[in-house]
Amino acid sequence: MNLYADEDFPWPAVEVLRRLGHDVLTAQDDDRQATPDPDVLARAHALGRAVLTHNRRHFERLHRQGADHSGILSATHDDDSAALAARIDMALTGRAPARWCIRVNRPAVP
Repeated sequence: MNLYADEDFPWPAVEVLRRLGHDVLTAQDDDRQATPDPDVLARAHALGRAVLTHNRRHFERLHRQGADHSGILSATHDDDSAALAARIDMALTGRAPARWCIRVNRPAVP
């Protein structure tokens, strides 16, 4: 899937997602550091990309307010980038860019 990682999304997870076959453009690659969230969402949508973020609250609010977008995937922080990328890859299986908003959580530690 074509994805757009906002500036706080971890680079190691981006690399793993790319190895898993996703086309991930980062805000840094797009020269969009310090870009407000509404503008990140609009930019990703203009490029036909779903947003990857850890910033659930702000992006879910934009979704609820009816902002146009091509998908939002927010994920909890995880120091294990490979595990984070695998959870994201699984959540994206069978999805196409569309106006969806999903959350991928790190499993609870027993």
